[in-house]
Amino acid sequence: MASKFKQFSLVGVGILIGAALTLNYSAIAEHDPEPLPVEDLRAFSEIFGKIKSDYVEPVEDKKLITEAINGMLSGLDPHSAYLDAEAFKELQVGTQGEFGGLGIEVGMEDGFVKVVSPIEDTPAFKAGVKSGDLIIKLDDTPVKGMTLNDAVKRMRGKPGTDITLTIIRKGETKPLTLTLSRAVIKIKSVKYKLLEPDFGYVRITQFQEHTGENLVDALKDLSEQNKGALKGLVLDLRNDPGGLLNTAVSVSGAFLKPGDLVVYTDGRTEDAKMRLTNVRENYLRPGESDYLKNLPSWVKTVPMVVLVNGGSASASEIVSGALQDHKRALIVGTQSFGKGSVQTILPLNNGTAIKLTTARYFTPSGRSIQAKGITPDIIVEDATISKAGESSKMEVHEADLEHHLINDGDEGGAKAPPAAPKDESSKDEKPRDDKAKGGKGKPALEPGEIVSKSDYQVNQALILLKGANLLQGRKE
Repeated sequence: MASKFKQFSLVGVGILIGAALTLNYSAIAEHDPEPLPVEDLRAFSEIFGKIKSDYVEPVEDKKLITEAINGMLSGLDPHSAYLDAEAFKELQVGTQGEFGGLGIEVGMEDGFVKVVSPIEDTPAFKAGVKSGDLIIKLDDTPVKGMTLNDAVKRMRGKPGTDITLTIIRKGETKPLTLTLSRAVIKIKSVKYKLLEPDFGYVRITQFQEHTGENLVDALKDLSEQNKGALKGLVLDLRNDPGGLLNTAVSVSGAFLKPGDLVVYTDGRTEDAKMRLTNVRENYLRPGESDYLKNLPSWVKTVPMVVLVNGGSASASEIVSGALQDHKRALIVGTQSFGKGSVQTILPLNNGTAIKLTTARYFTPSGRSIQAKGITPDIIVEDATISKAGESSKMEVHEADLEHHLINDGDEGGAKAPPAAPKDESSKDEKPRDDKAKGGKGKPALEPGEIVSKSDYQVNQALILLKGANLLQGRKE
């Protein structure tokens, strides 16, 4: 019994004083752990012993401890998790834009896997997996009772092998069965085209290591295609599940003035309190040249519309929130996902790691979007749903996830962080009264097509950009 107690204590202390490595910066932080709750640990040790002696089948110590850690983290919020050595490696590889699997951003809800967003050009996207789908079986194995990491492991595998997903979808009377072939997921994070002369379109599918550089290249190419400055730009962040924090700073910085505040974070430790402004130190890797200096001059002033929806999460919300607060762009679409928390990767000595929520992030004007999301300036529903208003109801949001963190402004919330400098002219966070309603559904993208000509939300964005009200104050 004593040896088992010692094992758990060492694991607990290791978690508390592990070196901190964020997804975008490496940092070592030492924290003084609070005294361990002896009575609770004694109860844990007693339960551990009962399982070892009385459970119907023998269970290895390692499995019990691993499952205890899994439960401890998954009970905190939907984004904290234990990463075994394989999952830790996959996370590191995934941020570089290439991994093996199906291409789905997922969370947990009521013990099932809930799809936050399918990633474009992946097996899941091509098979028709949608945001809000609830995965209840993987092949013949029920998902109920699995951890999120276990489910992700089952969905990933050798390219070319098949897996069958059983899905419950809102509006469908029976479960759907989709068979997908795994592939090496190579995500092209920036896609773009000239919609018509003088008006460009850029879509960011995920915020990866090189997304900022790719965005600069895309804007330069659009300028060359147009043979000069654009008069309007659509930045599409729909169904973008997020990614790296420093990349969100670089994407925002492409359109903001030097030194503008992009986002700030607040948590219990000093490491969790950051103010990320549009300066090179906040978005460049060590030794990297400043690619934002290569932007065409028109990028800083071109009228912009940013498209968001319920699949726009995390880094997407940082960018849209920053551009909205600085009045740099008009936000159009439906309410975003509402993931306003920062996850830090804490490596452990045995090659594993924990992904722990360590802070909330706030837009430049001081808004926490946790469990609320970014409210568009103009609501434009997705026309794939014929009945106006139904598209946003079909979307899954952070507030729908089990154990989600509440917003600081909600009753019972954590103490609000110190207020950031606010732009007094941007206090009104209510959406405008104008509400465009979608019509018939748009067709699926043709192979090689960046955006459909029948995409209702993009077409509405283009109309807005052409409007005199957006072009009046433009400096030539």
